Amino acid sequence: MLTISQLASYAGVTVRAVRHYHAKGLLPEPERDHSGYRRYGAAAVVELIRIRTLADAGVPLARVRELLAAGEEEFAAAVADIDRRLRAEIRQRQRHRERIAQLAAGDNLALPREAVAYLDRLRELGLPDRMIEGERDAWILVAAQHAEQMSLYMKLKQQQLDDPATVDLYRDLAAMIDWAADDPRVAAVGDRLAALLEAADAEGGENHDQEMTDELAELLDSVFLDSVPIARRLMGRLEERGWRGWTKFERIDPT
Repeated sequence: MLTISQLASYAGVTVRAVRHYHAKGLLPEPERDHSGYRRYGAAAVVELIRIRTLADAGVPLARVRELLAAGEEEFAAAVADIDRRLRAEIRQRQRHRERIAQLAAGDNLALPREAVAYLDRLRELGLPDRMIEGERDAWILVAAQHAEQMSLYMKLKQQQLDDPATVDLYRDLAAMIDWAADDPRVAAVGDRLAALLEAADAEGGENHDQEMTDELAELLDSVFLDSVPIARRLMGRLEERGWRGWTKFERIDPT
C-alpha cells in the first residue's frame, strides 16, 4: 500500500494535485489506517493516471468525472470530440504565433507584402523614418477600407518611384516636413507637384484614387494637415494651380 507521496510519485503528479482531485471528488479518499495515514492501492494509481492524462489533454475537471464513468463507446466519442477541439485550438494558437511574428516584423503588421515592399523601397531611397512611418500609418488606414485594392495601389506607387522627377519630389517632401509654415520654398514645391499631376492627367490614365471614399480621404488629409506645418500652404498652392485635396487629388473646375 502507498502513502499519498508515493501515489503522487507513481502517477507523476504532486501531492497538492492529489488533494485537489480528492476535493473535486475525482479520486476517492481511502480510510486512514491505524497509524492515521491514508493508504492507496494499485487501483488508485491507475485512476490517478487516467485523471492526469485527461487533465493534461486539456479536459476540464468537471468533464473528467463524466469521462471516467463513461462506457467504452461514449468515452471514445468524447475523446474524438476533445481531439477536434484541441486541433482547433492548435490552429488558433498558430495564427496567434503568426500575428506575434508580424508584430516583431514591424511594417508587416496590418499591411500586405506589396505595401511592405513599397516602404522598404522608400528606405532604400534614403527617406527619413518619420516620413516612412507616416506613409505606413496612412496605408494601414487605406488597407483597412480597401484591402482588395492594395495590390493595385502599390503597383502604381512603385511605378511612380521609377520616375526620377517623382523621387526628387519625394525627397523635397521629406525635407519640408520640418519647414516653417511660412517657408518661401513651399510655392515651388507646390508648382512641381501640380506639374506632375497635370502630366499624369494628360496621359489619361485611370485615376484609382477616385475609388477611395471621401471620408477616408479626409481622414488621411487630416493626418497630413496635423503633422506637417506647411501642409495648409502647400494645399493652398495646389488649389491656385487647379488641384484640390492631398490624398485624393481632384482637378478644380475653372467654371
